[in-house]
Amino acid sequence: MLLNDKSVVITGASRGIGRAAALECARQGANVVIGYSGSASSKSQVDELIREIEQLGRSAVAVGAPAEDAETGDKLVAAAVEHFGGVDVFVNNAGICPFHSFLDMPRETYLKTVDTNLNGAYFAVQAAARQMQRQGRGGAIIAVSSISALVGGGMQTHYTPTKAGLLSLMQSCAIALGPYGIRCNAVLPGTIETDINKDDLSDSEKRRYMEQRTPLGRLGNPEDLAGPIVFLASDMARYVTGASLLVDGGMYVNLQ
Repeated sequence: MLLNDKSVVITGASRGIGRAAALECARQGANVVIGYSGSASSKSQVDELIREIEQLGRSAVAVGAPAEDAETGDKLVAAAVEHFGGVDVFVNNAGICPFHSFLDMPRETYLKTVDTNLNGAYFAVQAAARQMQRQGRGGAIIAVSSISALVGGGMQTHYTPTKAGLLSLMQSCAIALGPYGIRCNAVLPGTIETDINKDDLSDSEKRRYMEQRTPLGRLGNPEDLAGPIVFLASDMARYVTGASLLVDGGMYVNLQ
């Protein structure tokens, strides 16, 4: 029970990495605020997730608000304070990646990606940090960045800068928030099978290539991120801040 009685807020938690992290945090004793887009299609997924968390003996509440809105972080924090008495852990996971070529990138696609992945994240992290500072007992902030923060992608010129920005944000926040006992770290997933890349991985040839590029011989799944997130959230990582943890099956170091 690494997170026993902790209050955890996770954005983009209706599915994928966020959902897996929410379930693992609950297994480890936490109560969870589930941030999701607010869409009707996500609502049924969120309701099922809450049921699963309650079956684990923990509590969960959902906040439906777009990740790109600057006010969403305040809403998530308010829900955590109202239902669970505060915020101990904040996981910024929400993100989009509508693959598109660079030369004809629609301006609205670029702006939507940056607002969702980085600008909204900035203000959500700020809201969580302010609450942690008021509480006076420290806390942990984890951003789900990407291996794409370290490498380029021809169809991801709008996406990779946001993930590099998240990594940089955690490094700077580690310095800014360290005096308050607030630790800030990033996890960098490799190729994980989620809705964000479902269409891209439907190409069987590309899928085989990505599997062969990975020393562990398989693509990742959302549950592969849940353990590292819980570790960084827990007191086992009490002296870890400003760090980045690759969770990519070894893909990044496989240069041959």
